[in-house]
Amino acid sequence: MTLTVHTFIYDEDCRSHLLDDPEDGSNTAGTEVCRTTLWGSKAARALGARFFPEPATGNLHVEPEDIDGFLEECELLHRNAATPAGGGGDRRDYVTARPANITAAALRARAVGGGVLVW
Repeated sequence: MTLTVHTFIYDEDCRSHLLDDPEDGSNTAGTEVCRTTLWGSKAARALGARFFPEPATGNLHVEPEDIDGFLEECELLHRNAATPAGGGGDRRDYVTARPANITAAALRARAVGGGVLVW
């Protein structure tokens, strides 16, 4: 099974709605095992990640007010891609591509006042 990343917005009744996925298919966030071997890995936690480890125990749901902090964490993981890659056995290019997809979703979310869901 594959993890996917989506941008969502709230409507006037506070119900969330997923926005359309990018046409290039860049909504992948890794395989199911990435929940623990990459995003929730000891290496990612050691970097100070607080959002990315959430998929180890459930889905990652980033509220609109947390998007800026989440984008900072995306940059942190991008700068240190070799650290989680080495800790989880994943290739550096794989570890770089998945956060890039997640970062793109977060940038779309910020542009529309929305949030991010990784599930």
